[in-house]
Amino acid sequence: MRLELGTGIRCSDGPFGELADVVVDPTTKRVTHLVARADKLDGVSRLVPIELVEAGDDGSKVLTLGCTIDAAIVLPALQEHEYLRLGEVPKGDPNWDVGVQDVLAMPYYGGEFGAFAGDLDTYGVTYDRVPKGEVEVRRSSSVASADGEFIGEVDGFVVDEDEHITHFVLERGHLWGQREVTIPIGAVAKVETDLVTLQLSKKEVEELPSVRVHRWF
Repeated sequence: MRLELGTGIRCSDGPFGELADVVVDPTTKRVTHLVARADKLDGVSRLVPIELVEAGDDGSKVLTLGCTIDAAIVLPALQEHEYLRLGEVPKGDPNWDVGVQDVLAMPYYGGEFGAFAGDLDTYGVTYDRVPKGEVEVRRSSSVASADGEFIGEVDGFVVDEDEHITHFVLERGHLWGQREVTIPIGAVAKVETDLVTLQLSKKEVEELPSVRVHRWF
């Protein structure tokens, strides 16, 4: 099964949203959850156990969940929002770790005396909660070579019937010449939140065969 980030997701009774990210056990290289963004409903991203995904044709342009929309929208919401002091970071808890983070603007206030930013020592952050010990990978997650070079971004994963990753899809190149390379999971040194590091050098990756990217959306 190919998990291409951005692929549409539907439930048994209708469209749900799209595949935004995946959550991976970094020890076993197994996909444990999908992050399904319900754009056509309430816009909330939800954590979907991989077991809910029904096996289908790898050429399919949509992933199907074995549940109804009503069942999907009560799955755990992924994102949290918080204002922190400079130097502080979001903290996990006994059941969750912090996944992908995005920094927001300072708090903003307006009134009869004009508009101004909030406490300059404070910043806003939105972050994802992932199961303890697991990591989150999204489309814009960086891919680094063994020699520390940035070589592209994650575009998707190929998983077997046991949800173990067999290959990941690397997107590289500029907007008008993008190509993708499918890299065996054995060439991956480690998977961290928002970062995949390879055992291959940049030169070795450049020598791998590639094909043009064809988007479904």
